[in-house]
Amino acid sequence: MELDPVIHAAARLRITATLAAVPPGDQMSFPRLQELLEMTAGNLSTHLRKLEDAEYVEITKTHQGRTPVTYLALSKRGRRAFEDYTETLRNLLGAP
Repeated sequence: MELDPVIHAAARLRITATLAAVPPGDQMSFPRLQELLEMTAGNLSTHLRKLEDAEYVEITKTHQGRTPVTYLALSKRGRRAFEDYTETLRNLLGAP
């Protein structure tokens, strides 16, 4: 049993866990995620890039009027990876 190294980094685990709480089909704005996790924009962007490269996160860039807005969601692959991660963690800890 091995924990997914993409998710296992503390910041990426927090990002993934937070986005996993968003119902499938819904999204969270970048500023809201940043606020919830109390991360700098640069740090959050760096970790999101790694999650996006692994195809765990879907990033949608749009505009509200003239203001750019970025929305985030776990992909199906990301949701499955998080479920597998938590299951592996439970098994490692001997939890039922």
